Amino acid sequence: MPVLSKGDKAPDFKGVNQNGETISLADFSGKKLILYFYPKDNTPGCTAESCNLNDNYQLWIDKGYEVVGVSPDSVASHKKFADKFGLKFNLIADTEKEILQAYGAWGEKSLYGKKYMGVLRTTYVISEQGFIEEVFEKVRTSDHSNQIIKALDI
Repeated sequence: MPVLSKGDKAPDFKGVNQNGETISLADFSGKKLILYFYPKDNTPGCTAESCNLNDNYQLWIDKGYEVVGVSPDSVASHKKFADKFGLKFNLIADTEKEILQAYGAWGEKSLYGKKYMGVLRTTYVISEQGFIEEVFEKVRTSDHSNQIIKALDI
């Protein structure tokens, strides 16, 4: 399981979004990217995080950033989720967990003392050149945009 840090080259990825289109890291060359990994569509924390980023989407675009969410949910689930909340950015269906594993966002979790494998909620900010500028492992779901803004001093 890779542990990615600031300054590391972002692993390449390719996946299918909610509209059935193939999306890759190369598509964002020359743009800054907020790549966030979340456990499940339509759950309270994931909805809060996605909607917070979406509510600030124009700010991200104005600052030169694009936003992409990744979870192990299906394309159909992502489509319903994006439509329900009017999400303006790509959601990648990583059903095989390849992107999650490449970014170290799939690992052991614990709930009520029981251990299981799941999504480790993580956000990476990737530079125009494809390097990791910031990593968020403790995501404040309902205020994630401000968390990113303060860390990047933008």
